[in-house]
Amino acid sequence: MVLKKNEVVLLLGTNLGNRIAFLEEAKRQILDKVGAILKKSGIYESASWGYTSSNKFLNQVLIVQLDSSPFELLSITKKVENTIGKTSNSKIEYSDRPIDIDILFYGNQIVNSIDLVIPHPEIQNRRFTLVPLCELIRKYQHPVLKLNLNALLIDCQDKVVPRLIDSDNIDSY
Repeated sequence: MVLKKNEVVLLLGTNLGNRIAFLEEAKRQILDKVGAILKKSGIYESASWGYTSSNKFLNQVLIVQLDSSPFELLSITKKVENTIGKTSNSKIEYSDRPIDIDILFYGNQIVNSIDLVIPHPEIQNRRFTLVPLCELIRKYQHPVLKLNLNALLIDCQDKVVPRLIDSDNIDSY
């Protein structure tokens, strides 16, 4: 499987406040400011990764059609995060947040700069990312690691299994 050059894969994450409302607001702003949402995974709940928190995360993967460059997309996603309430703390790499938007893939491009690395460098280490990715594009070959996402999920050392939340009871989350 190959992504088109104008397709980007984003991961949304939230573990503060009304998590469902923050996911929905992020999707609304992405639709308005980035482009059409072509596909979206289910919403998965999991424990925090990379730090300890009592707040569980909700995560969702989106495939979005766009016309902007990777750096323009980064600027847009940072603005969306800020309008929803994410604050930056340069001393803490991972922390609780109302919304986080990661650029996982941008077509099949590889970007390696101080400000932006695509594909996201932690994909293969995060089950909460790989599970929803595999729901949508299981056979997609990671352009750097040269393995498909299903193989990365099988090899993933992360033991925290995300739980697909019941869409019929989504209001309780």
